[in-house]
Amino acid sequence: MPAAAAEPLDGPLTAALGEVARAADAWLVPGSLCERGENGELFNTATVFAPDGQLVASYRKIFPWRPFEKYAPGDRFVTADVPGVGRLGLSICYDAWFPEVGRHLAWMGADLIVNVVKTTTEDRGQELVLARANSIVNQVFTVSVNCAGPVGKGCSIIVDPEGAVLQETSGDTPGVLYQHIDFGAVAAVRERGTAGTNRMWEQFGPSDRPIPLPLYDGRIDPRSWSPSNRPAN
Repeated sequence: MPAAAAEPLDGPLTAALGEVARAADAWLVPGSLCERGENGELFNTATVFAPDGQLVASYRKIFPWRPFEKYAPGDRFVTADVPGVGRLGLSICYDAWFPEVGRHLAWMGADLIVNVVKTTTEDRGQELVLARANSIVNQVFTVSVNCAGPVGKGCSIIVDPEGAVLQETSGDTPGVLYQHIDFGAVAAVRERGTAGTNRMWEQFGPSDRPIPLPLYDGRIDPRSWSPSNRPAN
């Protein structure tokens, strides 16, 4: 049961993961953990640790895999800055099926979306399509890391801002992906356009009228469409 493994973010598991990052002198996104919230709710939470072992960001999964996943949903999108490199957007598993997540993370300035996954079912093939699609429509890198066999279906993947697959693992066999990522490619693709043509983030002009979004009781405002605003977390 998740409740038996749940801890607050200041618990021993988080401390141990921070020590792993410190010992490796590396940035660490170690999948997700079961977080016990302030009011006793359970969240599926992704964490980011700096090379000094400090917890610098945490994200509660907004779209639990219902009806199977019994976690409470989070209520905010989260990015994490890697100084001198770029900005990471955090996403967990089923979040990838909801385009609102990738769109908001890209709008918040994410250069790369880390989607940590534990897919044990036969829909991993569709998730690989979604990883490429989310990269294409948002012009960001996507790293979708799935649990390997015998538990998960594997097939981890790294996608560039135009949807090209940079690396992937084969089947559910455990493996390691190592990829140099040029975060500057995000700005370059947005400047020249995907495939040299499409510039989605320049779709609107300042004189265009807002577009109602009745599903969200909101709207697209052309004045705030561009991700160059890079709002704070």
